[in-house]
Amino acid sequence: MTKPPINNPKPIDDCFLHDKDRLTHQEALEILKTNITPISTAQTCATSEALNQVLAQTLTAPRPIPAHRNAAVDGYAFHHGNYDAQKGTRFKVTQRVTAGDPLLDTIAPDTAARIFTGAVMPTNLDTVVMQEDVTTQTDETGKIWVTIPGGMKPQANCRQAGEDTKQDDPLVKAGTKLKPQHIAAIASAGITQIPVYSPLKIASLSTGNEIIRDEKHFQLGKVFDSNGPMLQALAKTQNCQVQDLGIIKDDQPAIEATLLEAAKTHDVIITSGGASKGEEDHMISTLEKIGTRHMWQLAIKPGRPLCFGTIKSFGTIKNLEKPNDTLFIGLPGNPVAAFVCFILYVIPMLARLGGQTWPEPTRFKIPANFSINKKKPDRREFMRGTLVTQDGQACVKKFPKDGSGLIQSLTQADGLIEIEEDLTNLEQGQLVNFLPFSQWGL
Repeated sequence: MTKPPINNPKPIDDCFLHDKDRLTHQEALEILKTNITPISTAQTCATSEALNQVLAQTLTAPRPIPAHRNAAVDGYAFHHGNYDAQKGTRFKVTQRVTAGDPLLDTIAPDTAARIFTGAVMPTNLDTVVMQEDVTTQTDETGKIWVTIPGGMKPQANCRQAGEDTKQDDPLVKAGTKLKPQHIAAIASAGITQIPVYSPLKIASLSTGNEIIRDEKHFQLGKVFDSNGPMLQALAKTQNCQVQDLGIIKDDQPAIEATLLEAAKTHDVIITSGGASKGEEDHMISTLEKIGTRHMWQLAIKPGRPLCFGTIKSFGTIKNLEKPNDTLFIGLPGNPVAAFVCFILYVIPMLARLGGQTWPEPTRFKIPANFSINKKKPDRREFMRGTLVTQDGQACVKKFPKDGSGLIQSLTQADGLIEIEEDLTNLEQGQLVNFLPFSQWGL
């Protein structure tokens, strides 16, 4: 195993500063990608419990995998040099080898071994014929003979030592979010304990005088909090420990006190609402008072008022001296805008902070079954899209309404349709970028 990377004690610096009132989508990503670094610490985890954890050190194979040449099928093992590939050959069966038996250095020349899937091949045998392809006979002494037809190629039906992974080759690289297949690769090397990054500690809160959660408080003018539960669920998909701080009214002293207290014990604070500059939007002004605003206002739709900054913390975290300022992410209040901003910006930020390499979203070029007559230039738009089949061809259908408060547009969509800044008109059938929700596990 290689040594884990040294954590940067300060993930944010002046490189976040810029002189633009509104950043493009790509400009914002480049700033974040360049300057966000891991803040999580390494800890040990059982391999069997490591699903969705982030590997802190590259793991290498301590021995070849498989460690020995073995049979890939049930059949008969023989040495191809003693075999007539044109006419076939009759061998006396002198050994029986099952999976788990110790290695047989050699067997008698010009003989074969009855062998089963996974069994170690005797060292002087190199080819296996499937049991369905042979005929066997027992002679008067009780000995078994096998007749192998012609046409067998050398090393057929054999798994070679190191065929999967050679000794000292990497099994899984540091920064990988572990999927079941990664766990299988690690377990195949006999590794039962692995170093992983500790989960980020996230605080989540919603703001707004109109926001409620309890039905008994409902009246016209009130809105149930969908953002809080949604954002907490999204953060949990990134292996974060999430604390729900509830709903904070549009009151500057209350917001300030809540943020300062949360910063003592959390790596990241995620809020929704109050990220604009209205008279009752106190989140930005409060952040600028108790910390630093690094980014605000993006040239995207939905999700323009996305705020990113840091809050100076003097508390402790994980029972240790807290090494970093707490990161602040202020998301828009409209649920679709909050959702879109989370998957586009917050998920890669959390991934990198938690030790992963920066994840690039996968885009598929798919024909659009809709048209756009006029789109605002210099703005990137992300529309909700559903995959459909039209005239036998896959294409993407746009949700008929564009409102960023329409949660049903998220439940009915398969992903996002990305319309780049320089595209102002779109004809039906034209290829568009489609970002499926499934790549984020959604």
